[in-house]
Amino acid sequence: MKIFRGPGGVVRAICFCAPVFLVCSCRVGPDYKRPPAPVTPKFKETPPAGWKESKPSDGLRKGKWWEIYNDRQLNALEEQVAVSNQNVKQAEALFQEARATVRAARSALFPTLAADLSAAAAGSGSSGGTPVSSSTGAVVHGASGTTTAFTLPFSASWEPDLWGAIRRTVSGDIDSAQSAAANVENSKLLFQSELAQDYFGIRGIDAQAELLTRTVASYEEFLRLTENRFNGGIASGLDISLAQTQLYAAQSQLIDLGVQRAAFEHGIAVLIGKPPAEVTIPKEGSLTLPPPVPVGVPSELLERRPDIASAERQVAAANEQIGVARAAYYPTLTLTGAVGFASSALTTLIQWPSRFWSVGASLAETLFDAGQRRAVVDQRRAAYDATVAAYRQTVLTAFQQVEDNLAALRVLQQESAKVDQTIQAARDALAISTVQYEQGTANYLTVITSQIALLNSQLTAVTTVMRRLTASVGLVEALGGGWDVSKLPLPREVSSRR
Repeated sequence: MKIFRGPGGVVRAICFCAPVFLVCSCRVGPDYKRPPAPVTPKFKETPPAGWKESKPSDGLRKGKWWEIYNDRQLNALEEQVAVSNQNVKQAEALFQEARATVRAARSALFPTLAADLSAAAAGSGSSGGTPVSSSTGAVVHGASGTTTAFTLPFSASWEPDLWGAIRRTVSGDIDSAQSAAANVENSKLLFQSELAQDYFGIRGIDAQAELLTRTVASYEEFLRLTENRFNGGIASGLDISLAQTQLYAAQSQLIDLGVQRAAFEHGIAVLIGKPPAEVTIPKEGSLTLPPPVPVGVPSELLERRPDIASAERQVAAANEQIGVARAAYYPTLTLTGAVGFASSALTTLIQWPSRFWSVGASLAETLFDAGQRRAVVDQRRAAYDATVAAYRQTVLTAFQQVEDNLAALRVLQQESAKVDQTIQAARDALAISTVQYEQGTANYLTVITSQIALLNSQLTAVTTVMRRLTASVGLVEALGGGWDVSKLPLPREVSSRR
Protein backbone atom coordinates (compact mmCIF):
# COMPACT_ATOMS: atom_id res chain seq x y z
CA MET A 1 0.00 0.00 0.00
CA LYS A 2 1.31 3.41 -0.99
CA ILE A 3 1.95 5.90 1.81
CA PHE A 4 1.53 9.58 1.05
CA ARG A 5 4.33 11.53 2.71
CA GLY A 6 5.54 15.11 2.55
CA PRO A 7 3.64 18.29 1.74
CA GLY A 8 2.58 17.15 -1.72
CA GLY A 9 1.33 13.88 -0.30
CA VAL A 10 -1.65 15.55 1.34
CA VAL A 11 -3.08 16.81 -1.91
CA ARG A 12 -2.24 13.52 -3.63
CA ALA A 13 -4.00 11.61 -0.88
CA ILE A 14 -7.21 13.57 -1.25
CA CYS A 15 -7.08 13.39 -5.05
CA PHE A 16 -6.51 9.63 -4.83
CA CYS A 17 -9.36 9.08 -2.38
CA ALA A 18 -11.85 11.24 -4.28
CA PRO A 19 -12.60 8.86 -7.18
CA VAL A 20 -12.52 5.89 -4.81
CA PHE A 21 -15.24 7.36 -2.63
CA LEU A 22 -17.26 8.46 -5.65
CA VAL A 23 -17.22 4.92 -7.01
CA CYS A 24 -17.99 3.28 -3.68
CA SER A 25 -20.68 5.76 -2.61
CA CYS A 26 -24.37 5.14 -3.18
CA ARG A 27 -27.55 7.20 -3.39
CA VAL A 28 -30.12 6.51 -0.72
CA GLY A 29 -33.75 7.40 -1.26
CA PRO A 30 -36.41 6.58 -3.86
CA ASP A 31 -35.60 6.56 -7.57
CA TYR A 32 -37.81 8.94 -9.51
CA LYS A 33 -40.68 7.63 -11.59
CA ARG A 34 -43.01 9.98 -13.36
CA PRO A 35 -46.36 9.81 -11.55
CA PRO A 36 -49.35 8.66 -13.60
CA ALA A 37 -51.75 11.38 -14.71
CA PRO A 38 -55.44 11.13 -15.63
CA VAL A 39 -55.54 10.79 -19.43
CA THR A 40 -58.49 9.86 -21.64
CA PRO A 41 -58.17 8.16 -25.05
CA LYS A 42 -59.94 11.03 -26.81
CA PHE A 43 -61.42 14.44 -26.12
CA LYS A 44 -65.10 14.65 -25.28
CA GLU A 45 -65.64 17.63 -27.57
CA THR A 46 -65.07 17.25 -31.29
CA PRO A 47 -63.56 19.97 -33.47
CA PRO A 48 -65.99 22.21 -35.37
CA ALA A 49 -67.46 20.98 -38.62
CA GLY A 50 -65.02 21.20 -41.52
CA TRP A 51 -61.89 20.86 -39.34
CA LYS A 52 -59.64 17.92 -40.13
CA GLU A 53 -57.08 16.21 -37.93
CA SER A 54 -53.68 17.24 -39.24
CA LYS A 55 -50.10 17.60 -38.16
CA PRO A 56 -48.97 20.98 -36.81
CA SER A 57 -48.17 23.52 -39.52
CA ASP A 58 -44.72 25.02 -39.97
CA GLY A 59 -45.69 27.97 -37.81
CA LEU A 60 -46.69 25.72 -34.93
CA ARG A 61 -43.56 23.59 -35.26
CA LYS A 62 -41.41 26.70 -35.02
CA GLY A 63 -43.40 27.99 -32.07
CA LYS A 64 -44.76 30.89 -34.13
CA TRP A 65 -48.33 29.67 -33.86
CA TRP A 66 -49.79 33.12 -34.57
CA GLU A 67 -48.70 32.83 -38.20
CA ILE A 68 -51.68 30.57 -38.91
CA TYR A 69 -53.86 33.71 -38.81
CA ASN A 70 -51.97 35.30 -41.75
CA ASP A 71 -51.93 38.79 -40.23
CA ARG A 72 -48.69 40.70 -40.73
CA GLN A 73 -49.39 43.26 -38.04
CA LEU A 74 -50.17 40.52 -35.51
CA ASN A 75 -46.94 38.74 -36.48
CA ALA A 76 -44.89 41.89 -35.91
CA LEU A 77 -46.44 42.48 -32.49
CA GLU A 78 -46.05 38.86 -31.36
CA GLU A 79 -42.34 38.85 -32.18
CA GLN A 80 -41.79 41.60 -29.62
CA VAL A 81 -43.30 39.71 -26.67
CA ALA A 82 -40.41 37.28 -26.25
CA VAL A 83 -37.91 40.14 -26.53
CA SER A 84 -39.42 43.02 -24.57
CA ASN A 85 -42.15 41.71 -22.25
CA GLN A 86 -41.01 42.34 -18.68
CA ASN A 87 -42.77 39.31 -17.23
CA VAL A 88 -40.93 37.11 -19.72
CA LYS A 89 -37.66 38.79 -18.77
CA GLN A 90 -38.43 38.07 -15.11
CA ALA A 91 -39.02 34.38 -15.90
CA GLU A 92 -35.76 34.25 -17.85
CA ALA A 93 -33.88 35.82 -14.93
CA LEU A 94 -35.34 33.21 -12.58
CA PHE A 95 -34.14 30.51 -14.96
CA GLN A 96 -30.62 31.95 -14.93
CA GLU A 97 -30.78 32.05 -11.13
CA ALA A 98 -31.77 28.37 -11.11
CA ARG A 99 -28.84 27.53 -13.40
CA ALA A 100 -26.43 29.30 -11.06
CA THR A 101 -27.92 27.33 -8.16
CA VAL A 102 -27.03 24.10 -9.97
CA ARG A 103 -23.40 25.16 -10.35
CA ALA A 104 -23.24 26.21 -6.71
CA ALA A 105 -24.61 22.85 -5.59
CA ARG A 106 -22.17 20.94 -7.81
CA SER A 107 -19.21 22.67 -6.17
CA ALA A 108 -19.91 20.71 -2.97
CA LEU A 109 -18.82 17.54 -4.78
CA PHE A 110 -15.20 18.74 -4.90
CA PRO A 111 -12.56 19.53 -2.24
CA THR A 112 -12.16 23.04 -0.89
CA LEU A 113 -8.69 24.55 -1.05
CA ALA A 114 -7.57 27.58 0.95
CA ALA A 115 -4.41 29.58 1.62
CA ASP A 116 -3.61 31.92 4.52
CA LEU A 117 -0.49 34.04 5.00
CA SER A 118 -0.13 35.19 8.61
CA ALA A 119 2.45 36.87 10.82
CA ALA A 120 2.41 37.05 14.62
CA ALA A 121 4.69 38.34 17.38
CA ALA A 122 4.69 37.40 21.06
CA GLY A 123 6.62 38.79 24.00
CA SER A 124 6.79 38.74 27.79
CA GLY A 125 8.03 41.15 30.48
CA SER A 126 11.02 40.64 32.79
CA SER A 127 8.67 39.47 35.51
CA GLY A 128 7.60 36.54 33.35
CA GLY A 129 4.07 37.77 32.79
CA THR A 130 1.76 36.71 30.00
CA PRO A 131 3.28 37.19 26.54
CA VAL A 132 1.90 40.04 24.45
CA SER A 133 1.26 39.38 20.79
CA SER A 134 0.75 41.58 17.76
CA SER A 135 -0.83 40.45 14.51
CA THR A 136 1.36 42.91 12.61
CA GLY A 137 4.62 41.26 13.69
CA ALA A 138 5.89 44.49 15.28
CA VAL A 139 8.01 44.44 18.47
CA VAL A 140 6.01 45.33 21.56
CA HIS A 141 7.61 48.19 23.51
CA GLY A 142 8.80 47.36 27.03
CA ALA A 143 9.04 43.63 26.37
CA SER A 144 12.24 41.94 27.52
CA GLY A 145 11.89 39.17 24.88
CA THR A 146 9.90 38.73 21.68
CA THR A 147 9.34 35.96 19.20
CA THR A 148 7.97 36.35 15.65
CA ALA A 149 6.25 33.64 13.60
CA PHE A 150 5.34 33.63 9.90
CA THR A 151 3.13 30.90 8.43
CA LEU A 152 1.93 30.13 4.89
CA PRO A 153 -0.42 27.13 5.04
CA PHE A 154 -2.37 25.58 2.15
CA SER A 155 -5.30 23.58 3.49
CA ALA A 156 -7.76 21.22 1.83
CA SER A 157 -10.98 19.69 3.09
CA TRP A 158 -13.48 17.38 1.46
CA GLU A 159 -16.64 15.63 2.53
CA PRO A 160 -17.21 12.64 0.21
CA ASP A 161 -20.78 12.25 -0.97
CA LEU A 162 -21.07 8.71 0.39
CA TRP A 163 -24.87 8.57 0.48
CA GLY A 164 -25.73 10.75 -2.51
CA ALA A 165 -27.07 13.76 -0.62
CA ILE A 166 -25.06 16.24 -2.68
CA ARG A 167 -25.73 14.46 -5.97
CA ARG A 168 -29.44 14.36 -5.22
CA THR A 169 -29.32 18.06 -4.37
CA VAL A 170 -27.66 18.76 -7.71
CA SER A 171 -30.16 16.56 -9.51
CA GLY A 172 -33.05 18.31 -7.77
CA ASP A 173 -31.63 21.71 -8.67
CA ILE A 174 -31.34 20.60 -12.30
CA ASP A 175 -34.99 19.53 -12.21
CA SER A 176 -35.93 22.91 -10.74
CA ALA A 177 -33.92 24.69 -13.43
CA GLN A 178 -35.70 22.71 -16.13
CA SER A 179 -38.98 23.67 -14.47
CA ALA A 180 -37.90 27.31 -14.61
CA ALA A 181 -37.04 26.90 -18.31
CA ALA A 182 -40.54 25.53 -18.93
CA ASN A 183 -41.96 28.49 -17.00
CA VAL A 184 -40.17 30.82 -19.42
CA GLU A 185 -41.91 29.15 -22.35
CA ASN A 186 -45.21 29.12 -20.51
CA SER A 187 -44.84 32.82 -19.76
CA LYS A 188 -44.20 33.55 -23.43
CA LEU A 189 -47.22 31.48 -24.45
CA LEU A 190 -49.54 33.17 -21.95
CA PHE A 191 -48.61 36.72 -22.93
CA GLN A 192 -48.47 35.95 -26.65
CA SER A 193 -51.97 34.49 -26.49
CA GLU A 194 -53.15 37.44 -24.41
CA LEU A 195 -51.76 39.81 -27.04
CA ALA A 196 -53.52 37.87 -29.83
CA GLN A 197 -56.82 38.02 -27.96
CA ASP A 198 -56.41 41.76 -27.37
CA TYR A 199 -55.53 42.22 -31.03
CA PHE A 200 -58.62 40.36 -32.21
CA GLY A 201 -60.61 42.39 -29.67
CA ILE A 202 -59.43 45.54 -31.45
CA ARG A 203 -60.28 44.06 -34.82
CA GLY A 204 -63.75 43.17 -33.54
CA ILE A 205 -64.28 46.71 -32.26
CA ASP A 206 -63.11 48.12 -35.61
CA ALA A 207 -65.62 45.88 -37.39
CA GLN A 208 -68.36 47.05 -35.02
CA ALA A 209 -67.32 50.66 -35.62
CA GLU A 210 -67.52 50.19 -39.38
CA LEU A 211 -70.96 48.61 -39.00
CA LEU A 212 -72.18 51.41 -36.75
CA THR A 213 -70.77 54.02 -39.14
CA ARG A 214 -72.86 52.53 -41.97
CA THR A 215 -75.83 52.30 -39.64
CA VAL A 216 -75.52 55.95 -38.63
CA ALA A 217 -75.47 56.93 -42.32
CA SER A 218 -78.59 54.83 -42.89
CA TYR A 219 -80.36 56.36 -39.89
CA GLU A 220 -79.53 59.84 -41.16
CA GLU A 221 -81.24 58.99 -44.43
CA PHE A 222 -84.27 57.72 -42.52
CA LEU A 223 -84.32 60.96 -40.51
CA ARG A 224 -84.26 63.03 -43.70
CA LEU A 225 -87.05 60.87 -45.12
CA THR A 226 -89.12 61.39 -42.01
CA GLU A 227 -88.50 65.14 -42.02
CA ASN A 228 -89.57 65.35 -45.67
CA ARG A 229 -92.73 63.42 -44.89
CA PHE A 230 -93.36 65.70 -41.90
CA ASN A 231 -92.90 68.78 -44.07
CA GLY A 232 -95.39 67.25 -46.51
CA GLY A 233 -97.89 66.74 -43.74
CA ILE A 234 -97.70 62.95 -43.91
CA ALA A 235 -95.59 62.13 -40.85
CA SER A 236 -95.98 63.37 -37.31
CA GLY A 237 -93.51 65.00 -34.95
CA LEU A 238 -93.39 61.70 -33.06
CA ASP A 239 -91.88 60.02 -36.09
CA ILE A 240 -89.12 62.63 -36.21
CA SER A 241 -88.39 62.16 -32.48
CA LEU A 242 -88.20 58.39 -32.93
CA ALA A 243 -85.84 58.74 -35.91
CA GLN A 244 -83.63 61.14 -33.95
CA THR A 245 -83.58 58.77 -30.97
CA GLN A 246 -82.40 55.92 -33.20
CA LEU A 247 -79.70 58.08 -34.79
CA TYR A 248 -78.36 59.47 -31.52
CA ALA A 249 -78.34 56.01 -29.87
CA ALA A 250 -76.28 54.57 -32.73
CA GLN A 251 -73.89 57.53 -32.58
CA SER A 252 -73.49 56.98 -28.81
CA GLN A 253 -72.68 53.30 -29.37
CA LEU A 254 -70.09 54.28 -31.97
CA ILE A 255 -68.41 56.74 -29.59
CA ASP A 256 -68.43 54.27 -26.70
CA LEU A 257 -66.35 51.77 -28.71
CA GLY A 258 -63.40 54.12 -28.31
CA VAL A 259 -63.11 53.25 -24.60
CA GLN A 260 -62.76 49.52 -25.24
CA ARG A 261 -60.40 50.01 -28.15
CA ALA A 262 -58.11 52.27 -26.13
CA ALA A 263 -57.97 49.72 -23.30
CA PHE A 264 -57.01 46.91 -25.71
CA GLU A 265 -54.39 49.10 -27.36
CA HIS A 266 -52.86 50.05 -24.03
CA GLY A 267 -52.79 46.38 -23.01
CA ILE A 268 -50.92 45.44 -26.17
CA ALA A 269 -48.37 48.20 -25.55
CA VAL A 270 -47.58 46.83 -22.08
CA LEU A 271 -47.38 43.27 -23.42
CA ILE A 272 -44.65 44.28 -25.87
CA GLY A 273 -42.79 46.25 -23.18
CA LYS A 274 -43.61 49.78 -24.33
CA PRO A 275 -45.47 52.75 -22.80
CA PRO A 276 -49.02 53.06 -24.20
CA ALA A 277 -48.15 56.45 -25.70
CA GLU A 278 -45.72 54.76 -28.12
CA VAL A 279 -48.14 52.22 -29.62
CA THR A 280 -50.95 52.87 -32.08
CA ILE A 281 -52.82 50.07 -33.84
CA PRO A 282 -54.18 51.20 -37.24
CA LYS A 283 -57.89 50.69 -37.78
CA GLU A 284 -59.06 47.84 -39.96
CA GLY A 285 -62.70 46.90 -40.24
CA SER A 286 -62.42 43.32 -41.54
CA LEU A 287 -62.61 40.10 -39.54
CA THR A 288 -61.57 36.68 -40.85
CA LEU A 289 -62.80 33.35 -39.56
CA PRO A 290 -60.37 31.36 -37.39
CA PRO A 291 -58.24 28.75 -39.16
CA PRO A 292 -58.31 25.06 -38.18
CA VAL A 293 -56.02 24.16 -35.28
CA PRO A 294 -54.43 20.67 -35.18
CA VAL A 295 -55.76 19.14 -31.96
CA GLY A 296 -54.12 15.71 -31.78
CA VAL A 297 -54.88 13.19 -29.03
CA PRO A 298 -55.11 13.82 -25.27
CA SER A 299 -51.93 11.90 -24.41
CA GLU A 300 -49.89 14.36 -26.49
CA LEU A 301 -51.01 17.16 -24.21
CA LEU A 302 -48.63 15.95 -21.48
CA GLU A 303 -45.71 16.57 -23.82
CA ARG A 304 -46.91 19.81 -25.43
CA ARG A 305 -47.85 22.01 -22.49
CA PRO A 306 -44.95 23.87 -20.80
CA ASP A 307 -46.89 24.31 -17.55
CA ILE A 308 -47.39 20.53 -17.34
CA ALA A 309 -43.68 20.00 -18.00
CA SER A 310 -42.84 22.53 -15.30
CA ALA A 311 -45.10 20.80 -12.77
CA GLU A 312 -43.62 17.39 -13.62
CA ARG A 313 -40.07 18.69 -13.11
CA GLN A 314 -41.12 20.04 -9.72
CA VAL A 315 -42.27 16.52 -8.81
CA ALA A 316 -38.85 15.19 -9.78
CA ALA A 317 -37.13 17.86 -7.68
CA ALA A 318 -39.31 17.03 -4.67
CA ASN A 319 -38.44 13.33 -5.06
CA GLU A 320 -34.72 14.15 -4.80
CA GLN A 321 -35.31 16.02 -1.56
CA ILE A 322 -36.59 12.81 0.03
CA GLY A 323 -33.22 11.20 -0.71
CA VAL A 324 -31.38 14.19 0.71
CA ALA A 325 -33.38 13.91 3.93
CA ARG A 326 -32.80 10.15 4.23
CA ALA A 327 -29.03 10.61 3.76
CA ALA A 328 -28.99 12.41 7.11
CA TYR A 329 -29.46 9.02 8.84
CA TYR A 330 -25.95 7.95 7.79
CA PRO A 331 -22.55 9.10 9.07
CA THR A 332 -20.54 11.79 7.34
CA LEU A 333 -16.85 11.49 6.54
CA THR A 334 -14.61 14.56 6.35
CA LEU A 335 -11.05 14.50 5.01
CA THR A 336 -8.74 17.37 5.86
CA GLY A 337 -5.16 18.15 5.06
CA ALA A 338 -2.70 21.00 5.17
CA VAL A 339 0.73 21.75 3.76
CA GLY A 340 2.76 24.90 4.14
CA PHE A 341 5.70 26.74 5.57
CA ALA A 342 6.39 28.20 9.00
CA SER A 343 9.39 30.26 10.09
CA SER A 344 10.44 32.89 12.59
CA ALA A 345 11.93 34.99 9.76
CA LEU A 346 10.23 36.11 6.61
CA THR A 347 13.41 35.56 4.57
CA THR A 348 13.51 31.86 5.44
CA LEU A 349 9.74 31.24 5.18
CA ILE A 350 9.61 29.56 1.78
CA GLN A 351 12.40 27.02 2.29
CA TRP A 352 12.32 23.26 2.46
CA PRO A 353 13.35 23.02 6.14
CA SER A 354 10.41 25.32 7.02
CA ARG A 355 7.82 22.92 5.61
CA PHE A 356 5.04 21.24 7.54
CA TRP A 357 2.10 19.04 6.64
CA SER A 358 -0.83 17.25 8.21
CA VAL A 359 -3.64 14.97 7.07
CA GLY A 360 -6.64 13.64 8.95
CA ALA A 361 -10.12 12.22 8.71
CA SER A 362 -13.19 12.37 10.91
CA LEU A 363 -16.38 10.32 10.92
CA ALA A 364 -19.48 11.85 12.50
CA GLU A 365 -22.87 10.33 13.22
CA THR A 366 -25.87 11.79 15.03
CA LEU A 367 -26.88 9.38 17.77
CA PHE A 368 -29.98 11.10 19.06
CA ASP A 369 -32.02 13.98 17.61
CA ALA A 370 -35.46 13.40 19.19
CA GLY A 371 -36.98 12.37 15.84
CA GLN A 372 -35.83 15.40 13.87
CA ARG A 373 -34.52 13.43 10.89
CA ARG A 374 -37.66 11.31 10.70
CA ALA A 375 -39.78 14.47 10.79
CA VAL A 376 -37.74 15.99 7.96
CA VAL A 377 -38.20 12.84 5.85
CA ASP A 378 -41.95 12.93 6.51
CA GLN A 379 -41.96 16.60 5.60
CA ARG A 380 -40.23 15.89 2.28
CA ARG A 381 -42.63 13.04 1.53
CA ALA A 382 -45.60 15.31 2.16
CA ALA A 383 -44.06 17.99 -0.05
CA TYR A 384 -43.61 15.37 -2.79
CA ASP A 385 -47.26 14.30 -2.49
CA ALA A 386 -48.28 17.96 -2.78
CA THR A 387 -46.31 18.41 -6.01
CA VAL A 388 -47.83 15.22 -7.43
CA ALA A 389 -51.31 16.56 -6.68
CA ALA A 390 -50.40 19.91 -8.25
CA TYR A 391 -49.07 18.12 -11.33
CA ARG A 392 -52.24 16.08 -11.76
CA GLN A 393 -54.39 19.16 -11.22
CA THR A 394 -52.40 20.98 -13.92
CA VAL A 395 -53.11 18.08 -16.30
CA LEU A 396 -56.82 18.15 -15.48
CA THR A 397 -56.95 21.91 -15.96
CA ALA A 398 -55.23 21.53 -19.33
CA PHE A 399 -57.85 19.01 -20.48
CA GLN A 400 -60.60 21.33 -19.27
CA GLN A 401 -59.17 24.26 -21.23
CA VAL A 402 -58.96 22.20 -24.42
CA GLU A 403 -62.52 20.91 -23.99
CA ASP A 404 -63.84 24.40 -23.17
CA ASN A 405 -62.36 25.96 -26.29
CA LEU A 406 -63.35 23.07 -28.54
CA ALA A 407 -66.91 23.37 -27.25
CA ALA A 408 -66.84 27.15 -27.70
CA LEU A 409 -65.65 26.85 -31.29
CA ARG A 410 -68.24 24.20 -32.13
CA VAL A 411 -71.15 26.06 -30.54
CA LEU A 412 -70.12 29.47 -31.87
CA GLN A 413 -69.85 28.06 -35.39
CA GLN A 414 -73.46 26.89 -35.11
CA GLU A 415 -74.46 30.23 -33.64
CA SER A 416 -72.81 32.11 -36.52
CA ALA A 417 -74.86 30.14 -39.04
CA LYS A 418 -78.07 30.96 -37.17
CA VAL A 419 -77.13 34.64 -36.78
CA ASP A 420 -76.59 34.87 -40.54
CA GLN A 421 -80.15 33.66 -41.02
CA THR A 422 -81.34 36.20 -38.46
CA ILE A 423 -79.58 39.03 -40.31
CA GLN A 424 -81.20 38.06 -43.62
CA ALA A 425 -84.62 37.89 -41.99
CA ALA A 426 -84.08 41.29 -40.30
CA ARG A 427 -83.05 42.85 -43.61
CA ASP A 428 -86.21 41.53 -45.27
CA ALA A 429 -88.32 42.84 -42.40
CA LEU A 430 -86.71 46.29 -42.60
CA ALA A 431 -87.20 46.45 -46.36
CA ILE A 432 -90.87 45.52 -46.05
CA SER A 433 -91.56 47.88 -43.14
CA THR A 434 -89.82 50.73 -44.96
CA VAL A 435 -92.00 50.26 -48.07
CA GLN A 436 -95.13 50.05 -45.91
CA TYR A 437 -94.16 53.21 -44.06
CA GLU A 438 -93.54 55.08 -47.30
CA GLN A 439 -96.93 53.92 -48.55
CA GLY A 440 -98.60 54.94 -45.32
CA THR A 441 -99.75 51.43 -44.37
CA ALA A 442 -97.41 51.14 -41.34
CA ASN A 443 -96.27 53.59 -38.68
CA TYR A 444 -92.66 54.52 -38.01
CA LEU A 445 -92.50 52.37 -34.88
CA THR A 446 -92.53 49.31 -37.16
CA VAL A 447 -89.51 50.68 -39.01
CA ILE A 448 -87.74 51.39 -35.70
CA THR A 449 -88.32 47.82 -34.51
CA SER A 450 -86.92 46.41 -37.74
CA GLN A 451 -83.88 48.68 -37.54
CA ILE A 452 -83.11 47.62 -33.98
CA ALA A 453 -83.45 43.94 -34.86
CA LEU A 454 -81.11 44.28 -37.84
CA LEU A 455 -78.44 46.25 -35.96
CA ASN A 456 -78.49 43.89 -32.98
CA SER A 457 -78.16 40.81 -35.19
CA GLN A 458 -75.30 42.39 -37.15
CA LEU A 459 -73.49 43.33 -33.95
CA THR A 460 -74.04 39.79 -32.67
CA ALA A 461 -72.49 38.42 -35.86
CA VAL A 462 -69.36 40.53 -35.37
CA THR A 463 -69.15 39.62 -31.70
CA THR A 464 -69.55 35.93 -32.51
CA VAL A 465 -66.68 35.97 -35.02
CA MET A 466 -64.53 37.82 -32.47
CA ARG A 467 -65.38 35.19 -29.85
CA ARG A 468 -64.51 32.43 -32.31
CA LEU A 469 -61.11 34.00 -32.90
CA THR A 470 -60.56 34.37 -29.15
CA ALA A 471 -61.56 30.73 -28.58
CA SER A 472 -59.20 29.70 -31.38
CA VAL A 473 -56.31 31.46 -29.63
CA GLY A 474 -57.40 29.86 -26.36
CA LEU A 475 -57.30 26.44 -28.00
CA VAL A 476 -53.79 27.04 -29.35
CA GLU A 477 -52.70 28.12 -25.86
CA ALA A 478 -54.39 25.09 -24.26
CA LEU A 479 -52.54 22.80 -26.70
CA GLY A 480 -49.16 24.33 -25.85
CA GLY A 481 -48.66 26.60 -28.86
CA GLY A 482 -46.43 24.17 -30.75
CA TRP A 483 -44.04 23.62 -27.84
CA ASP A 484 -42.99 20.15 -26.62
CA VAL A 485 -40.76 18.71 -23.89
CA SER A 486 -37.94 17.98 -26.33
CA LYS A 487 -37.18 21.70 -26.18
CA LEU A 488 -36.37 21.57 -22.46
CA PRO A 489 -32.65 22.16 -21.79
CA LEU A 490 -30.63 19.02 -21.07
CA PRO A 491 -28.91 18.61 -17.66
CA ARG A 492 -25.51 19.41 -19.16
CA GLU A 493 -26.96 22.55 -20.73
CA VAL A 494 -28.43 23.61 -17.41
CA SER A 495 -25.11 23.03 -15.64
CA SER A 496 -23.03 25.05 -18.12
CA ARG A 497 -22.33 28.73 -17.69
CA ARG A 498 -24.19 29.69 -20.87
